[in-house]
Amino acid sequence: MKRSLLFSLLMLLVAATAHGQVSFGQPELFNDDWLFSLSDDAEAAKPEYDETGWRKLTLPHDWSIEAEPSRQWASCTGYLPGGVGWYRKHFIVHCSQFSHSERQADYTVHSSVSAPKGGDEARHYIYFEGVYNRSEVYLNGHLLGKRPNGYASFMYELTPYLKEGDNVLAVRVDHSRYADSRWYTGSGIYRDVWLVSAPKTHLAQWGTTYRLKQLNADGSAEVEVDIAIDNIKKGHNVSISLSDAKGSIVAQQTQAAQDKQTLLITIPNAKLWDLKNPYLYKLKVELSEDGKKTDGTEIAVGLRTLRFDANHGFYLNGRQMKVKGVCLHHDAGVLGAAVPREVWLRRVQELKRMGANAIRMSHNPQAPMLYDICDSLGMLVMDEASDEWEFPKRKWVEGWNQGTPAFDGTYDFFEEWIDRDVSDMVMRDRNHPSIFLWSVGNEVDYPNDPYSHPVLDGGNATINQPMFGGYKPEAPNAERIGKIAKRLAAVIRAHDTSRPVTGALAGVVMSNETEYPEAVDVVGYNYTENRYDTDHKLYPSRIIYGSETGVGYDAWRAVRDKEHIFGQFIWTGTDYLGESGRWPSRGLNTGLLDFASFRKPRGWFRAALWSDEPVCYIGTYPLMPPRANGHNRGRNRGNFVSPEASDDWNWGDRQLNARFNVQNATFRVVCYTNAPQARLWLNDSIVGEMKAWNDSTAIIYWDIPYQPGTLRAEGCDKEGHVLSSYEIRTYGEAARLQVSELLPESDGTLHQLLVEVVDEEGNRVKSSSAGLTCTVSGPAELLGLENCNNADMTNPRPKANTCHRTAHRGRLVCYVRRTGKGTVTVTLSSSDLPTYTLKL
Repeated sequence: MKRSLLFSLLMLLVAATAHGQVSFGQPELFNDDWLFSLSDDAEAAKPEYDETGWRKLTLPHDWSIEAEPSRQWASCTGYLPGGVGWYRKHFIVHCSQFSHSERQADYTVHSSVSAPKGGDEARHYIYFEGVYNRSEVYLNGHLLGKRPNGYASFMYELTPYLKEGDNVLAVRVDHSRYADSRWYTGSGIYRDVWLVSAPKTHLAQWGTTYRLKQLNADGSAEVEVDIAIDNIKKGHNVSISLSDAKGSIVAQQTQAAQDKQTLLITIPNAKLWDLKNPYLYKLKVELSEDGKKTDGTEIAVGLRTLRFDANHGFYLNGRQMKVKGVCLHHDAGVLGAAVPREVWLRRVQELKRMGANAIRMSHNPQAPMLYDICDSLGMLVMDEASDEWEFPKRKWVEGWNQGTPAFDGTYDFFEEWIDRDVSDMVMRDRNHPSIFLWSVGNEVDYPNDPYSHPVLDGGNATINQPMFGGYKPEAPNAERIGKIAKRLAAVIRAHDTSRPVTGALAGVVMSNETEYPEAVDVVGYNYTENRYDTDHKLYPSRIIYGSETGVGYDAWRAVRDKEHIFGQFIWTGTDYLGESGRWPSRGLNTGLLDFASFRKPRGWFRAALWSDEPVCYIGTYPLMPPRANGHNRGRNRGNFVSPEASDDWNWGDRQLNARFNVQNATFRVVCYTNAPQARLWLNDSIVGEMKAWNDSTAIIYWDIPYQPGTLRAEGCDKEGHVLSSYEIRTYGEAARLQVSELLPESDGTLHQLLVEVVDEEGNRVKSSSAGLTCTVSGPAELLGLENCNNADMTNPRPKANTCHRTAHRGRLVCYVRRTGKGTVTVTLSSSDLPTYTLKL
């Protein structure tokens, strides 16, 4: 017997504004001119509070990343602190009768935001995309609400407490329990804030959604559009119109407005959203009274179908495919949790170029802009609710899996808030075509962390995660997991049945004794490839995939070679802060990309396995002599071939020789390619004969003596024609700095400047750790310098628009955010190199 799930739907892509996020009103960014104090004073909620000495800043803001790393803080946070902070913002309202429909609310900070007119009372709201964590929001001293979950987006109405003249919005953020996560979270209002104005009768927040009812034989698509309206009254109409990518209207419908209704439209010659062609329509929804528009929203739209099958895996738009996914946390190195859109865009673009086609939001809802990017680029998304349920997990504070753990966390508000948090995740994100899985949680079944079960006394070798001992009767019983999973799955299905519900299981053997696997539609296995075939036989209707896997080749072959396993999510797509080893360590450097989204050797190896485009890369390392005892397995010995070899060819360099002690050694050159065969050149002579691709390791290699010059590998087809190539050169002494702009086509406000130490010929000096000072002048802010060195514990954040940091492997990235019009000057200096000046 097999189990097959078919999910057909119409999905959406929100625009750059918050229209698609909130689905009503006139949203405008509310990020400028906030005041901040890293302190706690209950009086700060009062409008008359004295803010003398408070810092002025622009949101988003993460105060933890601004601190000096210290051994006194926890390794799980990247040795960075939390604390309690307050934010305040003044804004002016000019209105003699604020509720009167003929008056206009004018918020004068830098720009004015006008409330809509239309014979209806104006309403005003504040929308936070994310505040970490345990936030309280006040307007003019009145508590609007509290939201403990730092990853949830939420909204409060301002209208009842607005007044003529000066108004004060105050936000208390309590991250005093700073080691409350297994990874770095950041602290503060780290995502965008929006002010939303609307008439009293308006489209409901997150109230518009879509379903693809069916695809017809003539190529048309029938789509149901659900619309919810707040404070509905007679005389209102609702209309929808759908435009194609060229702007031509292809479908439209109008009805008398109700509080909840479904409109049906037919799209002729429907184009599907796909990974290679993520086609997006634009939907306009308008609410009108007496023929005049009173409210509306615009949402981009994507059409596609999903099918999951226990024996045959996953189908997108009817085409069977393997999910080549990566797990991503929400930080970006020196930028902490306040990550600009341009950084996310460059990161996702690079992952897609490597052949990745899916992202797992580990382990929480992330910034709305990231889903937009995945929609537009064609990346599947697994959206995830949480990492912790009703009891705390271990938080490593002395180094990952080292010493004695702590047990702080977010479990204390689980029972009160989890249903709301999961519901809001689905309501906010369900209109993204990229999302194809909802996850109720990650590793909540980690053996004895905290749940336990008698099966743990069985000595079962198929439990791959640390068990922390056998069965512990005093621990929470694992059967609780299944009951909670059923509850959360029901919450998700109440809002969306177009995608399956999943969970990422760490202790599969233990969870098999509970209701958990049956509570979800698709079952994720974390690091449990050895159960794929066993459980497929034991549970033939179970749909299985690798929800979290290592980067090793064997983990991929377990997906590639088994039709019933539809994909994997590698840990991780990028290096990330927190879950650090013992000091000094900023984070966990398991990524295919580093902190600045540069492809690491393991990323090249993965690209050779995943990409449909030609790939070729070479790395080198000294081949150590055999051991006298004959035990020659292990790194750099015998037949070992590394999937993580750096592209260095400077083995005559004194620093490298001293580091590796490789005088007169033979060097192994490894080639990662998806070509059928490859050969190796050194200074225009073949030094490595043509070798066929090897399925046992997926790596071609040659052993050669060192000679300086240019080393080049060529990936060739079966006839010997070159499909791809990669070369590395011996570099000379550091001579100067070279600067180029990453993502130069971006129209955003962030400049990502690649700074390289190069020799006279322009080759990057990869052994350089030159100290660099960056100073920015003009209408811009220096956000920081990222050198991608996990062991560099210096504070990378600037003071007075100046920052000093050492290069790592001869480069770093300088992040400059423009704050106004005019010329920005970036000056880079080093004690041993000429000063470099760049005008932006």
